[in-house]
Amino acid sequence: MKTNTKQKILDTGAELIHLKGFNHTGLQEILKGAGVPKGSFYNYFSNKEDFGLQVIDHFAGYYTFMSRPILEDPSLSPLQKIRRLLEWFMEFFKSKDYAYGCPIGNLAQEMGDLSPAFREKLRSALDILVDTYSGLLAESQKKGEISQDLDVREAARFLVSSWHGALMHMKAIKGPQPLENHKRFMFDYVLKP
Repeated sequence: MKTNTKQKILDTGAELIHLKGFNHTGLQEILKGAGVPKGSFYNYFSNKEDFGLQVIDHFAGYYTFMSRPILEDPSLSPLQKIRRLLEWFMEFFKSKDYAYGCPIGNLAQEMGDLSPAFREKLRSALDILVDTYSGLLAESQKKGEISQDLDVREAARFLVSSWHGALMHMKAIKGPQPLENHKRFMFDYVLKP
């Protein structure tokens, strides 16, 4: 019961924070959405910042869970896995009418300068993405899919950074063009043999 209540609070809070941001999401709104009495919050979280830090872990865990089927698909080459991940995210954002963006990127923009604890947790979450793509790019080099001259770590950082820029632009225009441009440039210019 205790874990289920905490999970309900995290799930509800994560959804609201993803849509509205951390500072525009109130505890009362989270607890009402989760169907949990106000006093229960402090049984699981010491304050709103502690809750926010756990929401970042929640988002990172969700990314890992959702990407696992693609990453573990033996029928896909490393480069196909990157393409499939980008396409999966593009479909997700389309289903949300281009309103959400990346929860980690959104929080980095909102909270990165305001809280050292948030900044460190967000950096760690972004490092997970860079590590994932760096590993795929290294495998891709071994298979001859991309240039041997490419610094895979720097390319992975560029992929993650440019993706977040494309997401910001996507939200501003409420459309897919920035994501499509990102994917095309990545595969036509950066990740070529």
